[in-house]
Amino acid sequence: MKVGINVFRVPAQSLAEVARRAEELGYESVWISDHLVLPLQFGGSHYPYTDDGMPPMRPDIPLLDPLSALAYMAAVTSRVRLGTSVYILPLRNPIVTARAAVTVDVLSRGRLIFGVGIGWLAEEFATAGEGFRNRARRTEEGVEILKALWTQPEPEFHGRFYDFGPIKFEPKPAQRPHPPIHFGGETEAALRRAAALGDGWYGMGHAPESAAAKVQKLRALREEAGRGNGPFEVTVGAGRSVDLETIQRYAVAGVDRIMVSPWTSSQSVIEGLEQFAREVVLKLPASG
Repeated sequence: MKVGINVFRVPAQSLAEVARRAEELGYESVWISDHLVLPLQFGGSHYPYTDDGMPPMRPDIPLLDPLSALAYMAAVTSRVRLGTSVYILPLRNPIVTARAAVTVDVLSRGRLIFGVGIGWLAEEFATAGEGFRNRARRTEEGVEILKALWTQPEPEFHGRFYDFGPIKFEPKPAQRPHPPIHFGGETEAALRRAAALGDGWYGMGHAPESAAAKVQKLRALREEAGRGNGPFEVTVGAGRSVDLETIQRYAVAGVDRIMVSPWTSSQSVIEGLEQFAREVVLKLPASG
C-alpha cells in the first residue's frame, strides 16, 4: 500500500520542509488540491463530497497554483511523487496546462501524477469566463490534447471545442508515454471517464467497503472500454489517519494508495507526519 499526504492546507512557508520530511519518513507521494478563486459565500453550488453540499473550507483560504507548488517541492526532494488532487482542467486552456504540467514532470525527473477533474463550483467558472455546463466534454477533449502534445512528434487536434496543428511541442515528458492521468469524481459519468481515458481514479473520503464498490465498478467499466489489462491505480482519501488493520482492508478492497493528512490542530504538520510514520508508514511493506 502506498501512502500519500495532501498539503492543501499546509502554509506556503512550510511546504518545502514538509515535502522533504515526508520523503525522509517514507511517504510515497505529496499531493495538492486546486482552485482558482472562491466566492464570498458558498451555497450557489453543491459540493459533492459532503452530505449538506457545503465545502469544508472558508472562502478566504490561501490558494496556491498546484503545479507551481509541486515544482517548488520537486526542487527540494528527489524521490517522492508529486500529484494534483485534482486539477480543474476545464478552467484552463489545455495547451497552457500541458506546458505547465510537462515542466513539473521534466524538472522532477518524472515524478508527476496528474490528477484532473471537471470541477463543481459554478461561480469559479463564471469568474474565469469558462462554460460550466459543457465542462465534462471539454475535459475529455482536454485530456486527449494533453496526450497528443506529450506523445506526438507533430501534434494536432481537431475537436468540437479545440482545433490546432500540426505543431511542435517540446520537450516531451520524462515519463513515457506521459505522466499518469488520474480522474477524480464519484458519479457514473466520472467513473466512465476514468475507465475510458485515465490511468487511475482518485476518490474522496471512502471507507474500505465503499472503496471496494468503486473498484469493482471501475474494473467492469474498464473491461467494457477494452482497457481491462492496462495499468490503473486507485487512490482514496482516508481522512486524517488510519491504522494498520484499516489499511489492510483498503488493500483487500483493491485500493493502491491512501491519502492522509495525519496532523491535528494541536500539533504541527511535521509532528503529525512523524507520529503517523512511526505508527503506520514504517510498518508497511516497502512499495514503489
